[in-house]
Amino acid sequence: MKKILTILAFAAVLFACCPKQAVIKTKVPPRPAGQEDMLQFAAEPIADVGIGVVGLGDRGSGAVHRLTYVPGCHVAAICDIEPDRAEKNLKVLEERGQTAKIYAGDDQIYKQLCEDPDVDLVYICTDWIHHVPVALYAMEHGKHVAVEVPSAETLQACWDLVNTSERTRQHCIILENCCYDFFELTALAMAQAGVFGEIIHAEGSYNHNLDPFWDGYRNNWRLDFNQEHRGDLYPTHGLGPVAQALNIHRGDRFETLVSMDTNPFNGPKLVESRTGKPCTDFQNGDVTMTMIRTAKGKTILIEHDVMTPRPYDRMYQLVGTDGYAGKYPVEEVCLRAEMPEEVNYQDLDFEKVYTGEELEALMAKYPNPIMTPELKALAQEVGGHGGMDFIMDYRLVYCLNNGLPMDEDVYDLAEWCCLTELSRISLENGCAPVEVPDFTRGAWNKIDGFSYAFAK
Repeated sequence: MKKILTILAFAAVLFACCPKQAVIKTKVPPRPAGQEDMLQFAAEPIADVGIGVVGLGDRGSGAVHRLTYVPGCHVAAICDIEPDRAEKNLKVLEERGQTAKIYAGDDQIYKQLCEDPDVDLVYICTDWIHHVPVALYAMEHGKHVAVEVPSAETLQACWDLVNTSERTRQHCIILENCCYDFFELTALAMAQAGVFGEIIHAEGSYNHNLDPFWDGYRNNWRLDFNQEHRGDLYPTHGLGPVAQALNIHRGDRFETLVSMDTNPFNGPKLVESRTGKPCTDFQNGDVTMTMIRTAKGKTILIEHDVMTPRPYDRMYQLVGTDGYAGKYPVEEVCLRAEMPEEVNYQDLDFEKVYTGEELEALMAKYPNPIMTPELKALAQEVGGHGGMDFIMDYRLVYCLNNGLPMDEDVYDLAEWCCLTELSRISLENGCAPVEVPDFTRGAWNKIDGFSYAFAK
């Protein structure tokens, strides 16, 4: 209850900042002639998916390792501008009894990989600014694409990916691993079973102290991005899983958002400590908050904070008419049906809260359909953020093998990533409300609820 009151107070402050302001609208371009939406699009099955991995830093190298354990695929090619990274990953493949072509040496070398006839899927793990150029070139050359987060940073990039995917009829998915974490998968299954009643509010975040990582990025490109851009630069870890629970563009849609941020207190210090020069132009606030309202009158709170020392937290909360699920700081579920008949009103924590073994027993009654015991065990063995990366890869390849619609389509990519620019627009206009564009161009209510596809 205290958390809900905090949210309501935050919402009141946000909207007090922009009294009677008109909603800012962004352009929704008409769908080009001859194009159709990609909702529930299924490509021809690929029995053995040839994967080309572009970008072999930490994320790309992790993907190469994991993909050697995924059935129904092989790493056909690897690509990086730095040859030593490519050679290092080739050794990883060879240790697993596999091999791949190497493309390395300059910042345009990815084009050769995208043109390779042995590549069916381009798996993009470059730095952020190269995500979209590689994805567009790959689709133009007949490849499906899977793009690491954040897949796009601007509205124009989101529209370019949507239009190119629709025109070429190639999958363009976002590699949002948090949709495959064990708690989120089970909470989603519980929500779909009606355990929480109707989901009316959700929360997600990326609160992660990156102090140990700033120097780990070559040329500090991520710090540069925060210095040069204002807004929620990394929204999808928090937004993706809750958007699925709210059936976004599968019966509901994001309609309006409002953002607020703090001043940049820590960012300038980071730059000054690394350059020895004063920093007076740091753009991104330490904390950015965005509230979204959907067409069906539901709300979402999203936070971004990579500058303060608070503990890692993706929030992940589902608030329903009859129940609640939350992952941080402890995993817990609270159900209306379990409220006591007699209450001591001095006790502010009288609700029946499932945690620990009780929670495990409750959640075991609602297994997610994609999470078989065998897959979970393999995911935990192979790893990748506790196993969720492996489950994400497994589902991607499974859907391609069987010619099924993807769990996350190009509209998910655009809707989740567009918060970066939309939050900036709101912030730069005094926390004004901003309309979220309908990337489906009117088809958001065509599907009744989020679901996974399975081979018959």
